[in-house]
Amino acid sequence: MTIISTLAAFILALGVLITFHEFGHYLVARWCGVKVLRFSIGFGRPLFRKRWGKDQTEWVIAAIPLGGYVKMLDEREGKVMPEDLPRSFNHQPVSRRFAIVAAGPIANFLLAILLYWVIFILGISGIKPILGPVVPATPAAFASFEAGETIVEIDDEPVASWQEMHWKLLKLALDKSPDIKLETVNQKGEIALRYLDLSNFTADELDSDFIDKIGLSIYQPVIKPIIAQVIDNEAGYRAGLMEGDEIYAVNGEEIVDWKELVDLIRSNPDQPVVMEILRGNDFIRIDVTPDAAMENGDKIGKVGIAPQVDYAELENLLVTVSYPVGIAMLKAIDKTWETTILTFQMLGKMIIGDVSWKNISGPISIADYAGQTAQMGFAAYIGFLALISVSLAVLNLLPIPVLDGGHLMYYLIEIIRGTPLSEKAMMIGQQIGMAMLFTLITFAIYNDIHRLVAG
Repeated sequence: MTIISTLAAFILALGVLITFHEFGHYLVARWCGVKVLRFSIGFGRPLFRKRWGKDQTEWVIAAIPLGGYVKMLDEREGKVMPEDLPRSFNHQPVSRRFAIVAAGPIANFLLAILLYWVIFILGISGIKPILGPVVPATPAAFASFEAGETIVEIDDEPVASWQEMHWKLLKLALDKSPDIKLETVNQKGEIALRYLDLSNFTADELDSDFIDKIGLSIYQPVIKPIIAQVIDNEAGYRAGLMEGDEIYAVNGEEIVDWKELVDLIRSNPDQPVVMEILRGNDFIRIDVTPDAAMENGDKIGKVGIAPQVDYAELENLLVTVSYPVGIAMLKAIDKTWETTILTFQMLGKMIIGDVSWKNISGPISIADYAGQTAQMGFAAYIGFLALISVSLAVLNLLPIPVLDGGHLMYYLIEIIRGTPLSEKAMMIGQQIGMAMLFTLITFAIYNDIHRLVAG
C-alpha cells in the first residue's frame, strides 16, 4: 500500500474517531444549555471554518488532525456578558459538568458498539483455527496438541476463527491461567481435550507474537514447487526459469513444497544455486543466483517467481460468521465490553510491570495498521476503527489531568468535598498531567521508531 493511501486511511480514521468524541461533548453541552463557541477537528491553522446555528458556533477543520476540541463559554477563559453567565460552563452544577466531560469517551464506546454491530451483521471473515506444526518444548507441546487439529472450544466457549482463538488466549494469558481447557477435533473427527498452562508467561512475552511462543502455528496447505509466474528481469528470468517448471531439488536438497524452496533461496543472497527441474518430459539443471534484498534488517535472496496456488483449498480454510440484527447488537455490546476490560487490564499490568511498555503504539504504528486494514477490506478497516475507538475512550478516562479522566477526577473530588479544588491545585495537576502525557507520547513514538528500525 502506498504512503498516500496509508495516510488517507489514517486521517479518515482520526477524523471519524475525533468527530464522534468531540460531538459527544458538544451534544451534551447543548442539552445542558451551555453555549458552545467553537467545534474544532484538528489543531493549528484553520483550513475550513463556518459559523452555524442560533449561537453562531464556529465549526473548524484545522491543519493538524491529531485531536480536536469543543470550546465552551467559560469565565476562566474570557470575559462573559452578565446575560450569558447562566450558559457558561463554569456556572453549571457539577453533575452537568461531569456529564459533558464524560460524553466524549461515552461517544467513542457507542461508536465502537455501532461498528462492531455492522461487522457482526455483515459477517466476520477469518481463517479456521486449524493447527500447523507444534513447536517442541513449548506449552502447546506439553499439552499434546497435534498438527491438523482444529480448535473448536476454549473453556467451553465456541471458537470459529484463528483471530478469535488468539483473542481469547490473550485474555487468559493476562490472567495467568494455569489450566485452560481447549477442545479439538482431528481430521478423523476424533475429539480431544487439551489443557494449556499460560501461568508462566512474562511481561515481554505478552506481545503480538505470543501465540508463536505458546508453540501454536496456523495450518498452511502444501504448495507444490511449480512455477506459475516468472517476473521479467528478475534473477529467475535471467537464469532461464519458465512458467510450468517443477523444481525437484536445490543444491542437491529435495524440495517437497514451495516453502522449502523459498527458505533455500532466501538463505542464499548473491550465491549461485543449482536447481534440478522437470520441464515437460525433460529433467534439466539451471544455475540461478538470487538477487540480494533487505528485509527487516536482514539480507535475503529473491529470484522473482511465484507458485501455483489451489484457491479452492484456500477457500476451504476460510470461515465467515454472521448474526441476525438483534443478536449482532448483543454481540457488539459484549465485544466492546470485553475490549474495554482487556485494555484496562493491559494498562494496569503495564503500570505494575506485568506487561511490557513495548506494547504501546504511537501514530506511526496506528497509521500502518490503518493502511493494512484498509487494504484488507471494509470489515477489517471498521474493525480497526472500533478497536481504536475503545482505546481512545479508555485513554481519555485515565485519571490524568488535561485528559477527560482528569477532569472527571476533579469533579468526583468536588462532589465528595462539597467544594471544587483551588485554582492552584488544579494548575499543579495540569502540569503533572502534561508531564505524564508527554512521557506516554514519548514511549509510544520511541516504540514506533524502534519497530521501524528493527523491522
